[in-house]
Amino acid sequence: MKYFFTLAILCCLSFAASAQTQNPTYNKALADSLGADNYGMKQYVLVILKTGSNTTTDKEKLNQYFRGHMENIGRLAKEGKLVVAGPFGKNDKNYRGIFILDAKTIEEAQKLVETDPAVQAKIFDVELYPWYGSAALPVYLDTHSKISKENP
Repeated sequence: MKYFFTLAILCCLSFAASAQTQNPTYNKALADSLGADNYGMKQYVLVILKTGSNTTTDKEKLNQYFRGHMENIGRLAKEGKLVVAGPFGKNDKNYRGIFILDAKTIEEAQKLVETDPAVQAKIFDVELYPWYGSAALPVYLDTHSKISKENP
């Protein structure tokens, strides 16, 4: 019985040891430059943009807010703070779009979001959540700039 118990423990330990393997293509310099943890992940802030309380129908004002919104998106992307942005399709939750910000805290992300003219004007309200995702997200933007035929 003692032999069987020892054998069972050794089998379990060998299984646990083999469950995690080292990645043979791991690039430490790249991982470090992107702020990746051992799993290639890092902390971001997910921002959900929702329809805000400003219900203006003035088309010139709305165009101004949205132009400022798009310019702010471009600026944050160039600064490396915005890694994902995009609109939602029609839905019953009044969700309009998302940002994923390269920010360590909700407070830091809130300051970044407050630079958006459409948020300032209450065209959009925001919800912010900590989000854990691939540290490689920022490098997809370089590829996107090579495949987009037109810019908004």
